[in-house]
Amino acid sequence: MNIIFLGATQTVTGSKFLVEHNDTRLLVDCGLYQGYKWLRERNWQAPAFDIKSIDGILLTHAHLDHSGYIPRLYKLGYRGPVFCHPATIDLCSILLPDAGHIQEEDARFYARHRLGKHAHPQPLYDGETAEHSLELFQPLAFGEEFQLGGLRFHLQGAGHILGAGSAIIQADGKQVGFSGDVGRPDDIVMYPPDPLPPLDLLMLESTYGDRLHPDLDVRSELNRVVNEAVAKGGVLVIPSFAVGRSQMIQHMLVSAMAAGEIPRLPVFLDSPMAIDASYIYRHHPKLHRLTEAQCQEMGRLVTYTRDVEESKALEQVTYPHIIIAGSGMATGGRVLHHLKRLLPNHRTTVLFVGFQAGGTRGARMLAGAGSVKIHGEYIPCRAQVEMLDGLSAHADYEDLTKWLLDSQLEKGTRIQLVHGEPDAADCMRLHLNDHTPFKVKVAQYRQILRL
Repeated sequence: MNIIFLGATQTVTGSKFLVEHNDTRLLVDCGLYQGYKWLRERNWQAPAFDIKSIDGILLTHAHLDHSGYIPRLYKLGYRGPVFCHPATIDLCSILLPDAGHIQEEDARFYARHRLGKHAHPQPLYDGETAEHSLELFQPLAFGEEFQLGGLRFHLQGAGHILGAGSAIIQADGKQVGFSGDVGRPDDIVMYPPDPLPPLDLLMLESTYGDRLHPDLDVRSELNRVVNEAVAKGGVLVIPSFAVGRSQMIQHMLVSAMAAGEIPRLPVFLDSPMAIDASYIYRHHPKLHRLTEAQCQEMGRLVTYTRDVEESKALEQVTYPHIIIAGSGMATGGRVLHHLKRLLPNHRTTVLFVGFQAGGTRGARMLAGAGSVKIHGEYIPCRAQVEMLDGLSAHADYEDLTKWLLDSQLEKGTRIQLVHGEPDAADCMRLHLNDHTPFKVKVAQYRQILRL
């Protein structure tokens, strides 16, 4: 069995791993590169494998850095199966078409305003292509095994978001694992990840390999930011990932209002994708901690602005209010239009609620940039920019260490660190080598491992 690392190496995006066994080829994850332009340009390059040789794709979860390249492969001719949890299918049914539509809208905007270097900018793929790619998806429940050629695989719960799983693959007496994105043991919404079985090799995420989640009351910190924004008479803009984070933020805001910890002020969820994802959470009650009553309360107290005209109408709201909009790293979507309008106002507060990859607008704003480029124009940033660290859906390095030690991994199990920035991955390598009996290295782009 060979494993070729085609993404998520020394970066947190573009997750892709090609598993080869005799004549069988399985692609684990199929994600988009995000962040730095030199990484995003890989999305446009020819795939580093023969599309016709791929027998299937095994998807750990729905986030675009793991799933967003599937429509691109479809556009290039891939017609094989995509195996994933049923909840992942539901989420991808909104995430992928939405990604295609956003790319179409951005291309039209750039063409209309003659921005960028291309006379006729094109999307990587459009919404229709993404819709068609969903026909390839096949449900695979947690624990359900599937045989593809000489490979046998299944998914087990990883927490993180609905349907997120770790992939376990067997062939010729060897067993390898792909952690996917691993959730936290004390997540507000999701259950903790399941322990791993014995493995010969594990591909382990290292997003938080050099950081611990802060020991703070995230609910109180969110309440502080909201109350300070209200006191200034301004707008609180929360760039948020549509799946997982948006639902958590809604739940926390609604709970705080009910407890009288923050004023009952208007909250707008300005993301069709996040709106649809909120309904999907109700369809999978066994996968998360929220009750039916809590889900209904979110829908009652949060105003969903689905169409473009409703989104534009938010410009007319003058009293303090909260706008939750995608994307979480301010790389695209409706939040850019709100930021373009509101960043020059010193009464505005921008609250990031998740990890900001290097090269994104979110990372630059948090670093104190005096202006950010949006739609080809530099917008002055006079807003107060804050970060709420404690809401990450990723386990930190201590969480991951405990998860590994509580699993059935044997002494000497090989671990390759993926899905982390260079500093994070290397810090985690040092930590695991010092505190566990496993053999840990950092994976390299296009590296080939042979078992």
